[in-house]
Amino acid sequence: MAKTIPKTILAVCALALVLTIVPARAQTYDPRSPVCLHVFGELEGERMDCIFPNFAQCQVAASGRPATCLMNPYFSRASAVRSPRTRRHSR
Repeated sequence: MAKTIPKTILAVCALALVLTIVPARAQTYDPRSPVCLHVFGELEGERMDCIFPNFAQCQVAASGRPATCLMNPYFSRASAVRSPRTRRHSR
């Protein structure tokens, strides 16, 4: 019986470790959108939704909610808007 006590303690410690591990969050900033909606509070949970092309659309989504609109610090204009290339003809 003395040999089973350390195994039980080890099993309880292992279970406690597994229950306290929280999965890592992926990057929440989408580099394709210039404006993010930061939602916070207990009712909706805290998250960052970077899906808005401008502040006006973000502000409509934030209206009446515990949320605020922010500029996306990871916005990459090159991946969001590609201008058509023009050819130069040499004469």
